[in-house]
Amino acid sequence: MIRFTDVTVTYPGGRAPALRDVDLEVGEGELCLVVGPTGSGKSTLLRAACGLVPHFTGGLLAGAVTVAGRDTRTHPPRDLADVVGVVLQHPADGFVTDSVEEELAYGMEQLGLAPAVMRKRVEEVVDLMGLSALRHRPLGDLSGGEQQRVAIGAVLAAHPRVLVLDEPTSALDPAAAEEVLSALTRLVHDLGLTVLLAEHRLERVVQYADRVVLLGPDGTVRHGDPAPLLADSPVAPPIVELGRLAGWSPLPLSVRDARRRAAPLRERLGSRPVTGPARGTRPAVVPSGRATAAPDPITPRVLLEATGVHVRHGRVHAVRDVSLRVAAGQTLALMGRNGAGKSSLLWALQGAAPRSAGRVAVGADGADPARLAPREQRRRVALVPQEPQVLLYLPTVAAECAAGDRQAGAPAGTTAALLGRLTGPVPPDAHPRDLSEGQRLGLVLAVQLAARPEVLLLDEPTRGLDYAAKRHLRDALAAHTAAGGAVVLSSHDVEFVAECADRVALLAEGEFVADGTAREVLVASPTFAPQVARILHPAELLTVADVAAALAVTA
Repeated sequence: MIRFTDVTVTYPGGRAPALRDVDLEVGEGELCLVVGPTGSGKSTLLRAACGLVPHFTGGLLAGAVTVAGRDTRTHPPRDLADVVGVVLQHPADGFVTDSVEEELAYGMEQLGLAPAVMRKRVEEVVDLMGLSALRHRPLGDLSGGEQQRVAIGAVLAAHPRVLVLDEPTSALDPAAAEEVLSALTRLVHDLGLTVLLAEHRLERVVQYADRVVLLGPDGTVRHGDPAPLLADSPVAPPIVELGRLAGWSPLPLSVRDARRRAAPLRERLGSRPVTGPARGTRPAVVPSGRATAAPDPITPRVLLEATGVHVRHGRVHAVRDVSLRVAAGQTLALMGRNGAGKSSLLWALQGAAPRSAGRVAVGADGADPARLAPREQRRRVALVPQEPQVLLYLPTVAAECAAGDRQAGAPAGTTAALLGRLTGPVPPDAHPRDLSEGQRLGLVLAVQLAARPEVLLLDEPTRGLDYAAKRHLRDALAAHTAAGGAVVLSSHDVEFVAECADRVALLAEGEFVADGTAREVLVASPTFAPQVARILHPAELLTVADVAAALAVTA
């Protein structure tokens, strides 16, 4: 169905080819998972498979790519629209209508389908993607995850033979991601849909893959069955890392298979004490009406406190009577399904979005961030939004770093040095929009950290990051809290939360429904438990590092 023949792609000004000598065939009815480090060429491979490379992106494509027998060199994307559906990393950028139902129908209108056919397919997709409650909503009112589901549904409504997806679950909560991937798998198995999918959160996808394509940092490709290929892959989900630690061969790729193999390991861990990070000892969330404990003389000072916060967007009551307290040295993770109010709460805490009611106080003087001057506000509480590139407006990385230093009142070179520690070398003359997802996040985070804010807020900070980049981010957040700062992050990435959060608070319909240490909340959750916790339950271990530490106690 998709055939790459000796394909090399080189972009103008590129120091090396983005793809090099790729020979690959993806058959009909196959779900092919594309993996590799950030910047290895995954997005280029996907774009080449649908004709966007080189017709839209420019650059030189050597070799040939054929899709359903059509050569992409002579068939631009419009000539492939009836056979290839595409959802890229930022699906909202591709919306052309105002409402969910209109967007679901738009692609079919362009293909000239009859109204009766369109109506039937819209209903099918609404059921398939769980969009019933959203169908009459404006697209601009949806959360990032809800927009992602709509984008996938709009493509599926056109009944493509090939589906190309770039990070399709990056903004989805764990339950929604599982539903979407299960729906795609049914279409692959029952209707012969061919899916070419790139994803950094391999723990969500790898069990569904028929084949894995692994891209190296030099743009070369290896491909084969998932388990053997991931055995020595530089990027691997926790289930594979746990299998390597336990010496399992072949490696299991689903939690069910791993649990069957894990009985001896669970026995070894049964008598081991829980080790690893303390992950919090005092509540960060104070539900309304609940008495708080008496002050403790050794308790770190509170850097951020919210009381009775409400946020409304028109008729939508996004945040309802939320109270929380975050102390120095603490990392609080906000979790919950798409549309639960996490982003609205972060913006209200930062002061950029209006509160309908309630109070937010930062620092020793209890200042309201909404009433602070921008420079002082950034020093007290800085926000890295879900789409960090919206804060980038200058033509080069060097210019952004210099502006970050000036606005923070920091010595020249501070932001650039932070960026280097977060992402490694980044060309100073590169345009910020040309950077990878991880590099853009690193640049915005460096700009915000240069001001040395007391509280750092992050909204879905791991979108587009591979496992190595997440480790760099985890270490940066740990350094911030170790220096006396605090972190509040919203995330659907349960593996990242398990590694870095002291405390977790779950939101549903704008209200806190649970709070506690990361172990208390995550281990017992059927939705938010990380892979290690699912495999080794009832052992209260969250990460592979926790397992290694527990095994080392009596080694």
